[in-house]
Amino acid sequence: MSKIQPLADRVLIKPAAAEEKTIGGIIIPDSAKEKPLRGEVLAVGNGTKDEEMVLKVGDQVLYGKYAGTELELDGEKYLIMRQSDVLAVVC
Repeated sequence: MSKIQPLADRVLIKPAAAEEKTIGGIIIPDSAKEKPLRGEVLAVGNGTKDEEMVLKVGDQVLYGKYAGTELELDGEKYLIMRQSDVLAVVC
């Protein structure tokens, strides 16, 4: 992901794909699927003088339901958010 470089304490995240769920044989459309709360860090900023960057490219992370700003590039959806909006790193 060389087209976007986050600044300061921000990270670029590729959200995990929403899970396909069916209810009694009915497939739920994309618009009704729950937003994934997990993703992979694709790029990180340098941090700030008050907060060093602890996340690194490749980390699998959990984040809040309303965290970050959604953006679309070349048909792919991404999130950019502050490092402090990330709740945990999945080991």
